[in-house]
Amino acid sequence: MIRAIGFDFDGVLVESVDIKTRAYAHLFRDEGPEVVQRIIDYHLTHGGISRFEKFHTIHRDILKRELSDERFRFLCNHFSRIVIDAVVAAPWVAGAREFLEHNRGRYQMFVVSGTPESELQVIVERRGMTRFFNAVRGSPKDKVTLLAEVENDLNLVRKETVYVGDAETDWNAARTLGLTFLWRRSPGDTQYLEGFSGSPMIDLHQLEAHLNQVITSRPG
Repeated sequence: MIRAIGFDFDGVLVESVDIKTRAYAHLFRDEGPEVVQRIIDYHLTHGGISRFEKFHTIHRDILKRELSDERFRFLCNHFSRIVIDAVVAAPWVAGAREFLEHNRGRYQMFVVSGTPESELQVIVERRGMTRFFNAVRGSPKDKVTLLAEVENDLNLVRKETVYVGDAETDWNAARTLGLTFLWRRSPGDTQYLEGFSGSPMIDLHQLEAHLNQVITSRPG
């Protein structure tokens, strides 16, 4: 039996991945197009990792220069200003709103995202999504830590909990904790999740069917 469902946010509930890609391009536009492309490639192949970690990695591994505290604060604050209104206005992933509406109260549902938690809660509230979730959690803590904390707070049972994500970070966090993972793979996504043997979902219209597959595939 499945009693709880966790969701990543960007690319799982809301079509907002491109918004954040454009934000990275804007913030580092003065570095030139080749460097910007390397930064975008890094961002896209490391979905689910917090921007805090990404800013440090970008400076260390791509720009090859130290990230000062002042620059770090600027990047964090400016990124937030760029994306909040755009994510609030972004379209739902197809089927996501319908699933949440139809299953409110049937499952304990929660969000665990790489978006900063205070920002994520503002976005969820402004989009009118708060009523669907028992918990809304975000960075700077990593997803393994966040999922474990939600598990404790909501008294979840791991074998009864599913996590829906769209990135390798989500998959790794789920299997670290022994949670069933369902993959939303958006059209055009070329990433490969090593060790994942299930069928990806194009959108969340397919979520109910995938949950039923999980239930029927389990012994007993």
